[in-house]
Formats: sequence, structure tokens, C-alpha cells
Amino acid sequence: MAVLTETVASLLESRLRAALSSLAPDAPEAGSARVMSATDARFGDYQTNAAMVLAKALKSNPRQLATSILEKLDVADCCEPPTIAGAGFINFTLRREFLAQRLAALTGDEKLGVPSPAQPKQFVVDFSSPNVAKPMHVGHIRSTILGDAIARIAEFIGHQVVRDNHIGDWGTQFGMLLVGWKTLLDREALKADPIGEMERLYKTVNAKTKEDPAVQEAARAELVQLQNGDPANLAIWSEMIRLSKIQFETIYTRLGVRFDVTLGESFYNPWLKQVVTDLQERGIARESDGAICVFSDHAGPEKDDPFLIQRDGQWVDIPALIQKADGASNYTTTDLATMQYRLREFSPDEIVILTDGRQQLHFRQLFAIFHRWHPELAEKVRLSHVWFGAILGDDGKPFKTRSGDTVKLADLLDEAEERAYQTVTEKNPELSETERKEIARVVGLGAVKYADLLPNRQSDYTFSWDKMLSFQGNTAPYLQYSYVRIRSIFRKAGDAGLEIQIPNSQIQISDPAELILGKKLLAFGEVVPLVLDDFRPNLLANYLYELAATFHSFFEACPVLKSEGETRAARLALCDLTARVLKKGLELLGIEAPERM
Repeated sequence: MAVLTETVASLLESRLRAALSSLAPDAPEAGSARVMSATDARFGDYQTNAAMVLAKALKSNPRQLATSILEKLDVADCCEPPTIAGAGFINFTLRREFLAQRLAALTGDEKLGVPSPAQPKQFVVDFSSPNVAKPMHVGHIRSTILGDAIARIAEFIGHQVVRDNHIGDWGTQFGMLLVGWKTLLDREALKADPIGEMERLYKTVNAKTKEDPAVQEAARAELVQLQNGDPANLAIWSEMIRLSKIQFETIYTRLGVRFDVTLGESFYNPWLKQVVTDLQERGIARESDGAICVFSDHAGPEKDDPFLIQRDGQWVDIPALIQKADGASNYTTTDLATMQYRLREFSPDEIVILTDGRQQLHFRQLFAIFHRWHPELAEKVRLSHVWFGAILGDDGKPFKTRSGDTVKLADLLDEAEERAYQTVTEKNPELSETERKEIARVVGLGAVKYADLLPNRQSDYTFSWDKMLSFQGNTAPYLQYSYVRIRSIFRKAGDAGLEIQIPNSQIQISDPAELILGKKLLAFGEVVPLVLDDFRPNLLANYLYELAATFHSFFEACPVLKSEGETRAARLALCDLTARVLKKGLELLGIEAPERM
């Protein structure tokens, strides 16, 4: 199949940069000029502020420079004559013939206009990260779904991706779990609901440790035995991990999420002492009140230093602890060993770690330590902490059950499917129960995922069943219904015996609504790569909503099956492209598109 090797924006950028280079060959701004989609369609389809940026560097008049740029700019094959607006913006309007040719090429492009990267990267994406012996809960939604979308998008673009699930399988909680397992375990309950029973053990023993010092000491002793390699404790701990992974995998299979690597914190224990020793020998870490810490190296501005904080007008230390006074390591030590392992095993160009916003300081310090430890990698490997906001209830507080408990993820997904099933049954009672359940699964899970991906990831959002399951507005059900509606056009065409021919050389564009839809379709190839610039899948979600709305306007204005000849062929081609883009876009967000609803 044909492949579009560049987007319209990148095509215009290359022409623009050639023009700028001929005017100012020594100016770095000439080689970095950008062309963006126009913010106001009245002025065209694309625009650039390159004349204003370059004029500032050259200390010249931007409008005069823009005029000079147009004299050198060759875009006659794809655009109407460019115009100048405001202080020096250059606006581009695509020629209808060019648009028709690009759309025809799009019909034969498996990647739907998303260009392959000139230099593919190796990504390690660390996401989800549940804790052993605890049920996955609503707090795991954002990391799991955002991480899955980022990995899918990076892979679709053409990058290599290692999906890494860094599970919590080590720490003080296992001392309490071991006490509970040995003294309170209900074997039948463990068989029926392993995670529920382990959660009960932990809660019971944790409460007892606060009341009885003897229980607290017993938990500490069990933990020490585990850390020292006691065979009995290791066997119990391994069983806890095995049972937990079964639950994790059940949830991931249900969500359509997969991992290439699943390693617990315990995997990195053999390297922790060496990490601390190495940091000390390099002068990065030092002893402080018996603990080993990393302090500021005062190499940059105080306001940007993660090891300093301002209090009462003074900059004071907030060091990163890498070894406690009792010799125990912590999250920072483990994360440093994890980073080193990933570099050794996967040779990544970028490591992406998804957690909630409360861990921002931890990762700022972690990345700063790592760059001081391995300065030669600072320019080679990009370290990205992709943080996100909280899910809130109607009361503006973290989302809980009515009784105030944490919402279990499995229960949340069950309710999503149950609510979707009720809606599907009301709308299509004639469908078989099997069909209704399958549609409810796709719609319910898709609604939960899309509601999480739609907001700016750094914003908190309020969980609302009514909003996320609505078939109106910017929701997954609306997008899924839009896809189904388009597919029904082709079923009707088949039932009517109409011949369907998709043009492969040029798609005839005549109506303004066709023009608007065609331009929106071409934008898919520009939007998808933008997601990775700052890891914001909401850009793709909003694009898909705009595309669906644009299609509905087109469908109202332009009869498809009632038209004839080349007009019908062109409109069917636009319908087919829209369906393919919607389906692929939803797939990149981890959401299925049903054929019927």
C-alpha cells in the first residue's frame, strides 16, 4: 500500500526553511521554522510566525521580511498564493486539487498519513505498577491507561517500545503479611479470593501493630527473616506474588493492556549496596546523621534545584535519602538501580515513567542524581516523569465508595459494563443477550478509558458515570456510535446493490463540507506525533471528537447514497477514511470500535 512520507505541515516547513535559508543562511532560526495549523480558518489552513522570529534575530521589519520570504517561497503546487497578516504571520490555504490528491493517497496508506520517524527511538515506558497482595484500585486507572496509550502511539508511529510493569513486591508491609499468613490465614478464603484474603490479613495485623508492640516486633522479625533469605518466608512471599500476578493479569487482559517486562522492586535488591557505595565514592552522596544522602551540588539556580527549598527567605536543604541509618535502602535507591538496569538491558533513548503528581519531587531528585552519576548519558537518554492529577468524586475529594473505601478497579469495570448493558438493552432490546453483553463490554470499558484520557493529564477530573456513558458530547460512546453510523452506510449500500469504488488517484471535492472534512482527515498525521512531545493523549482524543463532529456536519450537508457517479464515490471515500481514522484513533487510545451498537 502507498505511504505518505510527510504531513502537509512538514512539507510546508521544508519549503519555508529553504526560502529562509536563502535569505539568512547563517541564522539558526531559518532551520527551525515551524508551520502550524491555523488558529482561525478565516485566514487559511496553516500559518507560520517565522518572519517575526527571524526579524527579531536580524533586527528587521517582520512584515517586510515576510514579503521577502514570499518572493523566495515555492508552494504553488500545493497552496493558493500565501498571504501576510498582522505583524508578519504568513498564512497558507491548500489548493483543492492538492487536497484531492492527498486524500486519494491517504486511502492507500495503512498509517493514515502518520509519517515514520526519521530516526526511530527506543522507549522504555514504566506504567501501572500495582502492589503485591493488594487489589488494583481506582488509583491505578490513570497510570495504566495513560501508559498503554503512550506505548501504543509510540509503537504505531514507528518507535520501539518496552512496556515495563515495575510492581511493588518488597517493603515493610510484608512483615505484617507474613505474621498474618502464619497466624490468621483462612485457606478457604484464600482459595476463593486470594487478594481479598491477603488484604484482610494486612489490615488486621496492621491494626494490631498499633495496639500491641509485640505484634509490631513480630512483624519486624518476619521481615528481617525474609530479607535474610529465610526459605519458609521466601516461599510464602513467592506465593503472594504468584497469586497477585494472576489478579493483575486478569485486569490487564480485560483492559487489553500488555507488558514486555514485569519485574518487582525485589529484583533490583542485589545491586542496591553497590549503588550507594558508587555514589559515595564519586562524591555524590555522603553520610548525614547515620544515613546516606545526596545534597545539592549548587551547580544551577536555586529555584531549579530539587535539593533546595525556600523557607523564611532562606534556601535550605531537602536531601534525597538513599540509605537509612539502619542500613536499609529505599525507593530512591531501588529506582536508581532500576534505571541502570534498563540502560544496560534495553539501551533506551528515552525512559518514560508514569505516576501521580505527588511524586514530582522524588523524580526530579532521582533524575538529577542519575545525571550526576552518569553525566555521559545526560545528552543521550531523555528521562521523563509523566505525572497526572487525581480522580475526584462529586465532593471534590479523591473518588471513594459510599462507605469511604477505596474503589476496587475490578468493581469499577464491572459497574461500567453493567451500566452500559442497561443502556444498550433500552436502545436495542431486539439484540441477543450475547450481543448486548459484548457491546456493553466495549462501550463500558471504552467510556472509562476515554474519560481518563480526555482531560489534560495534569488536571484532576471528576468521575461521572452519566457524563462518560453519554452518547452525546465528547465521550467514547459518541465516537463509537459515529464509527458504527459510518459502517452502516456501507451495509446499506451493499443491501441496495450499489457498487462501491474508492478512488485511488484523486477524490473529487466540490462541496464546502467535503473540503472541511478532507482537511480534518489530513490532520490525523500531524496530531498523532504531537502526543509524544509532552505525552498528552488528550490531543488525540479531542481531535477524534472534532473529526466525528465534522463528519456529522458533512453527512447532514452531503447526501452519500443518494448521490451518483464520481460524487458518490468521493463521498464514500471520505466516509471510509473517516471510519478508518476513528477506529485507528480509538485503538491507539486502547478503545475498541464495535461494528454495531
